[in-house]
Amino acid sequence: MKRRHFIKTTAGVGISCLVFPYWAKGFTNFVPVAITEGPNPHWFGYYDKHQIDPTGRYALGCRLSFEGRTPNPDDSLSIGLIDLESGFAWKTLGKSHAWGWQQSCMLQWIPGSSEEVIWNDREEEKHISRVFNIRTGEQRILPNPIYALAPNGKYAIGTAFNRIQGLRPGYGYVGIPDPYQDVKAPDQLGLYKMDLHTGDTSMLLTINQLANIPHLGEDVSDNWHWFNHLLVSPDSERILFLHRWRPEILETQVMARTGFVTRMITADQDGGNLYVADPSGFSSHFVWRDPTHIFVWTKPTGKQNGFWLLEDQTENMSLIGEEAMTGNGHNTYVPHTNNEWVLNDTYPNKDRVITLYLYHIPSKKQVILGKFNSPEEYYGEWRCDLHPRCDQQGQRVFFDSTHEGMRQMYFLDIQSIVGT
Repeated sequence: MKRRHFIKTTAGVGISCLVFPYWAKGFTNFVPVAITEGPNPHWFGYYDKHQIDPTGRYALGCRLSFEGRTPNPDDSLSIGLIDLESGFAWKTLGKSHAWGWQQSCMLQWIPGSSEEVIWNDREEEKHISRVFNIRTGEQRILPNPIYALAPNGKYAIGTAFNRIQGLRPGYGYVGIPDPYQDVKAPDQLGLYKMDLHTGDTSMLLTINQLANIPHLGEDVSDNWHWFNHLLVSPDSERILFLHRWRPEILETQVMARTGFVTRMITADQDGGNLYVADPSGFSSHFVWRDPTHIFVWTKPTGKQNGFWLLEDQTENMSLIGEEAMTGNGHNTYVPHTNNEWVLNDTYPNKDRVITLYLYHIPSKKQVILGKFNSPEEYYGEWRCDLHPRCDQQGQRVFFDSTHEGMRQMYFLDIQSIVGT
């Protein structure tokens, strides 16, 4: 496969990529390597999933035949396996009819496995998930879609994607209407837990339960409620999710970005010991640092906005990266760096430039890995955030980008920076 070459430069924002030098020990230039190319667009999706297998050889990705519009129920994407050691060869594993531009179909490696991958799909007017073995080609179907996997690889948590699509378009799936779309806080929908081996599923918390818990002393039950952005703690014992509501249904594109209130909730894996980890209403992107700490962009009550480290089930918190991490982004910790290095990106600035960077917490140093142009046609639901994610070794950063005029996937080697 013929690969593209990148031109190194230091000025201008209309070019494909701006590459900046490393902040210490001379000048090391970061040149991104494309792992996919046209004529089709490719991308992975969200930043908190395993895109790369435990060996570091294989990457997962999605391929489409179009961009720039909301998917139709009949639009399917192809699921692919990319061999990073053999010319970035693409092997199609299957298809999905349950996907969105921001999080694709929740495609990811099952934690601890170098053979099994999972993604969401639609079959016979029902959302399901497919588990595919890349060695044997065997496939099994689980009865519900997944949102996040437990790090122990034993279970998934999920919620109703058609409910999400109705109340925050672009983050759910088209094709199956929400049967409770006229109910503000249905007791039949909520957050469930599914065994990844047997498919056995149990409801942990219903939307109605959460809607009837007052927010900052006020009754919020008379709103349109849903759950979003689920994640499991590193020890697989606690779950984390956003409970959101809006007072009215708005025009689709407006509703996708505005008009809702958020509170961040944690609970035991059986749904017990509920705790409002962030009642401020500003919880955005987050990851678990360890079993008891959450790293989140928010504005705690009475404090400035920023990336805050919150201790679960306490009011303890500390601000991270005040001098360099000044804007919302998709934040994760780089594996095998003792949680000292953070990977993050920004949203496009006024010149449509996105910054990809690393941040070293002990030294408060920022390393800019690159600045990437985001064409104006990539906006709203079908925008292309970088959503940077590390491989499981913490040696490479993978990301989606449109700086060459089409959605594709790239990586950068960061071993010389973080020492992995």
